[in-house]
Amino acid sequence: MQTIPRLRTLYFRYTNATWRTILGEMPRLLLINQLVALIVSYIVRSSGSLFENFVFSNVIGFCCYTLIRVARAVIWPKSEPSTLAFYFLCLTLSPFGFLAGTTISAAIFSYRLENVFSMQRSYVITFVTLTSVISLIAAWSFWNRAKMTELSAAAEAEKARAASIEKQAMQTQLQLLQAQIEPHMLFNTLANLQGLIAIDTDRAQHMLAQLIVYLRVTLSSARAENTTLKQEFSLMEAYLELLSIRMGKRLRYTLDLPADLAQTRIAPMLLQPLVENAIRHGVEPKMEGGVIQVKAEIAHGILHLSVADTGLGLPFDYDDSRNVATSDGHHVGNANIRERLQALYGPQAKLTLENNLPEGTIAHLYIPIPI
Repeated sequence: MQTIPRLRTLYFRYTNATWRTILGEMPRLLLINQLVALIVSYIVRSSGSLFENFVFSNVIGFCCYTLIRVARAVIWPKSEPSTLAFYFLCLTLSPFGFLAGTTISAAIFSYRLENVFSMQRSYVITFVTLTSVISLIAAWSFWNRAKMTELSAAAEAEKARAASIEKQAMQTQLQLLQAQIEPHMLFNTLANLQGLIAIDTDRAQHMLAQLIVYLRVTLSSARAENTTLKQEFSLMEAYLELLSIRMGKRLRYTLDLPADLAQTRIAPMLLQPLVENAIRHGVEPKMEGGVIQVKAEIAHGILHLSVADTGLGLPFDYDDSRNVATSDGHHVGNANIRERLQALYGPQAKLTLENNLPEGTIAHLYIPIPI
């Protein structure tokens, strides 16, 4: 199963663009040569056998192809010739290719050259004309194929450029999201801290310590292009600890990160919106509060991150297939996360939400990255 990909890798490693072009043109050139041999044998009806005509046709065809490609490389080493100039070159060199190919073929069969030309004297004009016409047809075919290859390469380059622009747009969108989340988080935390200083200095000091941890982890990783799961879970721990100080016993949480996944790299700010949604729309509105569980694991070779809560659960009219936020504002960050996943990881990456029985919600994040 791995033979074809390995051969393809070796092919691209040990051949340059010119040789790849030549090898790509060989099947078409061989087909044209065989068609010419059949035409000479059954329509022109030359005196040679079918095998001899095949040999003469292939040798003449390769000679014409070689002369044209060498002349093109010499005359236009760093530029593309115009269509008219290229066709004129093919028409000019075709008779020389015919003479060279006939000479080589005569040597292959040990024929005396003067006998070959004497025997084919009545056919020389026909053969030269046929060679010229076939050369023009072949030139038109190769030229169109080259143009199609260039257009295909340009399309692939444009596609890659568009993907790069989309990725940069997602990165900008992430930075805007961070700019919105961090001040909101800071203002709420500082307001709570101000109130705690007067009534509970121990909790205030603990909150301040967690705020410092949160800011340190955020500044070191959140604005990077990617981060590790260890850093992301440290950020979630500081974030949840800050909220648990404010909410007290109404918020409990657990974080489950296996040691072998700690250094796995992912895009930043994928977990925090999910945790924030779980608290804002699930645990916080519930009178008795609830539990947040953040977990990382490998499922079928794909990184699986989950955020489960025991809060109010999904709205009764929530439809995960709509892939957008609900009209009442629940799970507002999910559409943004889905767009980022598609841009960064492709169609295999996905975010799904489901009810967490007996109560609450589970957000599943699947990311196809090498572990």
